[in-house]
Order: sequence, then structure tokens, then C-alpha cells
Amino acid sequence: MAVLAGVFLWWTLLVIIWLAIAFWPARVAARKGHSFFGYFVFSLVFFPAALIVAYMVNDRSAGMAA
Repeated sequence: MAVLAGVFLWWTLLVIIWLAIAFWPARVAARKGHSFFGYFVFSLVFFPAALIVAYMVNDRSAGMAA
């Protein structure tokens, strides 16, 4: 029973870290004027690609500054 609790703890920790890391590309893309939710889902599935794409996309918010 203790082994099962330990496995559950490690999987829970892994999922929390996975979700926290997925925010990185989403925040970068959101600061550039792109969809936070879209990049969040993208980074949940393909984190390395989402991070590269988030840093390479054009900044949509640069033209909005007055």
C-alpha cells in the first residue's frame, strides 16, 4: 500500500511540473499578442516545438503601442 502511495505522489508531482513548464511558451506567446490557451495546449503536447515557435513568431502587440 505504501508503494502505491509513493507512485501516486511521484505521478502527481510530475503532472504539476509538466503543467507549470507548459506555461512558459504560453506566456511568451501571450506577451507577443498570440493565444495563451492555444500555446498552452500546444506546449502540453509538444513542449520543445512550442517553445521554439513561441520565441520565433512575430510580435503582434508591437504595432499596437501608441
